[in-house]
Amino acid sequence: MLSTQTRSVKPAEVQKNWWVIDAEGLVLGRLASIIANRLRGKHKATFTPHVDCGDHVVVVNADKVRMTGNKAQQSVFYYHTGFPGGIKGQTIRSRLDGRFPTRVVEKAVERMITRGPLGRQQMKNLHVYAGGEHPHAGQGPQALDVAAMNRKNKVG
Repeated sequence: MLSTQTRSVKPAEVQKNWWVIDAEGLVLGRLASIIANRLRGKHKATFTPHVDCGDHVVVVNADKVRMTGNKAQQSVFYYHTGFPGGIKGQTIRSRLDGRFPTRVVEKAVERMITRGPLGRQQMKNLHVYAGGEHPHAGQGPQALDVAAMNRKNKVG
């Protein structure tokens, strides 16, 4: 009789790779789900739910990410200032044109990662930059072509 056992990876046995993704012209939601899977490690055969076995992901050109339809003008990010009646909102377009365009990608990925201590640890492996340059060349990141995975991943 063949004995199959589920192998659980220990944190010391995890091999973390580095990936770089050019977000120019990519659809935000599809990009965020691919990044979330890489951060969690679900693309690996050694995936263990309670261990941070995901990879580091570097996203460049985050300010050039796209949305389909009219979501850029109609979809609103709401936040609260902490004061009574302090609910505020901003459209995605105004956020991308604003001071911190990288937060659009960060929040989209953060909402796809499990909440809790492990999710916060996995989010530290996400590095988002608005321009085309990043300081992680020393880690030797591999390019991940998200646009070639599915024709719907790229707008236009």
